[in-house]
Amino acid sequence: MQRITPCLWFDTQAEEAASYYVSIFRNSRITNVSRYSEAGREVHGKPAGSVLTVDFELDGQKFTALNGGPEFKFSEAISFQVYCRTQEEVDHYWERLSADPAAEQCGWLKDKFGLSWQIIPAVLSEMLQDEDVERAGRVMQAMLRMKKLDIGELQRAYDGQEEQARLSR
Repeated sequence: MQRITPCLWFDTQAEEAASYYVSIFRNSRITNVSRYSEAGREVHGKPAGSVLTVDFELDGQKFTALNGGPEFKFSEAISFQVYCRTQEEVDHYWERLSADPAAEQCGWLKDKFGLSWQIIPAVLSEMLQDEDVERAGRVMQAMLRMKKLDIGELQRAYDGQEEQARLSR
């Protein structure tokens, strides 16, 4: 049993959002939809039968989406990290999730619901934590110039090929 489950607060789009996310990630599914009843209507103000929560899994990670009303919005203070083995995976998630080009930087994006995601090549952590501070620094500099992360460019920076090309000009 998963002990901690993120709960995402939506105004009225919980079911739409869960379906959207499930369509993007493999091994994902909606597991339950609960609905508002007449009980407590004076508090929640939602019509009986409308969606209250949607329980879903993204690649085995459990989430709950809640239709709680317009009071709270997503911010960049919380994001979900998606670690990718290949550039093809990075491209897949980036193309399907990114909805706000102005919010893109260093592998961060914002989806059509305003939720922030980080699409990260798995190898990036190793590169940035390399004991060779010059290598790690070159990778950091390359990353800071990117919106969607490019594994090939990060690898060239790591290997010093970017620097070699600049010096040979």
